[in-house]
Amino acid sequence: MMVQLILSAVLTGILTGGVYALMASGLTLIYGLLDVINVAQGILVILGAYLSSVLEERLHLDLFLSLVITMPLLFVLGIAIERAALRRLRTGNNLSILGMFALALIIEGGLTYFFTSNYIQLHAWYIDASMKIGSFHLPDIYVFSFLLSMIFLAVLSLLVYRTTFGQALRASMQNPVAARLIGIDVERIATLTFGLGVSLAAAGGVAFGATNAFNPASSYDLISRLLVIIVLGGMGSMFGAFFASLLMLVIGDVVAVIWSPVWSSTVFFAILIVLLILRPQGIFGQGEGRKQ
Repeated sequence: MMVQLILSAVLTGILTGGVYALMASGLTLIYGLLDVINVAQGILVILGAYLSSVLEERLHLDLFLSLVITMPLLFVLGIAIERAALRRLRTGNNLSILGMFALALIIEGGLTYFFTSNYIQLHAWYIDASMKIGSFHLPDIYVFSFLLSMIFLAVLSLLVYRTTFGQALRASMQNPVAARLIGIDVERIATLTFGLGVSLAAAGGVAFGATNAFNPASSYDLISRLLVIIVLGGMGSMFGAFFASLLMLVIGDVVAVIWSPVWSSTVFFAILIVLLILRPQGIFGQGEGRKQ
């Protein structure tokens, strides 16, 4: 019985890990290019979840189809944030963190005003349904959210590694000065990248809101977990964020089964402390800052 419970926890951890990888991808992308830790990413994920909830309630739009609207909206919001505030603040990393934190508080206050602090969860027919795989019953929403995450991560990977924009993006990440010298508009790439990173929060919001009850204050626990993931995987490493998401969520779910759910989050952060002592740059980190 215990073995079956552990295997079930591993499967659930993998599925939820894929969701966290999607949410962390935008954070990783933004840091990789702009060298900015977007501490507002957590509340942007929650904002995406609320937008999908509104579209489902008012227009009866399927949660996943709502991304056709919410992702462009958050993309435009991201561009506006980068142009209006972040471009002036990211010359100093501390200022950019403070700016993003202030933005997070403003968005949280707005969400609390319009939606109150009561917990809600997204609704759809597949949220309460489940499928049987072998001897395991897996909720449909976990499987669908994992597949959604894999699709978006695959598209993001193709965008970064198989397109002209991706080549310009990677060049700007590695050496902005050299990128400018060969004619790349680094500022434009930075703006589009920030918009892309924020738009991914909409996709993460659907997956998170469908598998978790949430309110505006949920962003605090969420951003802390996402920061642990990108630090563990290596700041700026897309594959590192994916690997760390799966690792941490599997470990957390297994600990919850064999020990106690109370210790699940504790182990999550304890692993980070140990890693920072043994390998400060993270599992896939290079240990070098990018050239300015």
